[in-house]
Amino acid sequence: MPDPVETAELLAFVKTVEARSVSRAALELGLPRATIGRRLARLEERLGVRLLQRSTRTLSLTDAGKIFHGSARLALDAVEQAADSVRREEGVVRGPLRVSLPPMTDEALLGVLCEFAKRYPAVDLQLHFSTEFVDLRGGGFHLALRAGGALEPGLVARTLVRVPILAVAAPEYLRAHGTPKSARDLRHHRCLLGFTRGVVPESHWPLLRGGKLHVEGSFVSNSLPMLVRAALVGLGITLVPLPLVAGALEQGRLVHVLPTVVGGEARLSVVYAERELTPPQVRAFIDFLVEWAPEFLPRQTVELGTSPARSPSGERPARAPKRRRARAARRKPV
Repeated sequence: MPDPVETAELLAFVKTVEARSVSRAALELGLPRATIGRRLARLEERLGVRLLQRSTRTLSLTDAGKIFHGSARLALDAVEQAADSVRREEGVVRGPLRVSLPPMTDEALLGVLCEFAKRYPAVDLQLHFSTEFVDLRGGGFHLALRAGGALEPGLVARTLVRVPILAVAAPEYLRAHGTPKSARDLRHHRCLLGFTRGVVPESHWPLLRGGKLHVEGSFVSNSLPMLVRAALVGLGITLVPLPLVAGALEQGRLVHVLPTVVGGEARLSVVYAERELTPPQVRAFIDFLVEWAPEFLPRQTVELGTSPARSPSGERPARAPKRRRARAARRKPV
């Protein structure tokens, strides 16, 4: 029977993969680089397979390494939970929490993240902002915040807020190029586009009555604030969530385009891997976001000077989660 894999070897492997470097993994673990190298070699010898392809400049996972990494991360999380369960002070939530978030500058959400860190100082919070859809089952992250999108098998999504998305343009752009009266008119306008899943340029915009409209553009960005800025300086028409343009609409610096034709709803969800036992720090983070979520949509619509029940186009957006759900979340034991 082969010797069992040691936790130290698993840790060396997982840290190396997530740091994408043996040297950086050694630095994070406070160990000599040679020690990490020996542990990786021992691990591959025990398993009888090559897990990593290493050169002087690059490091990549083999097919076997990709399979093994997910299980190794789960095993380390289980060991961490077991240790926390016996050393945790009564009522204190602790442990690592790795969160993937889309690039954003919204002060409300950034403030919420800081408030969570204040409330749970024993949680080792790691926030990674990227357009990449990370692997939540084996990529080293506990959960992610995502704006809509289909889920991979084995993942759970909990919707936090729903906000209208609408097409907007600057008054000077519309004066120069005309105001579109129908969806077909957009073919003659410059559309400022985002990326689908952070990697593929948008090719369709949603229609309020269902279906999609094909769009083309020569200005594409994975940054929503960048798209808003481009619209503000008159570069074209863009489709973005209401909270990002509420102030500009109220001030007349942007105009709602095709208000009864183009638009839809954006959802911000917290996504995590489906497991029998959710780590306490992960559960605390989810509950904290659910507690905050009902305050988000009403605040943004009040800033625009409209009722939370309706968008500027007169369409009725989906309701935000009810406050009683937030109260229930607060009562839920961690």
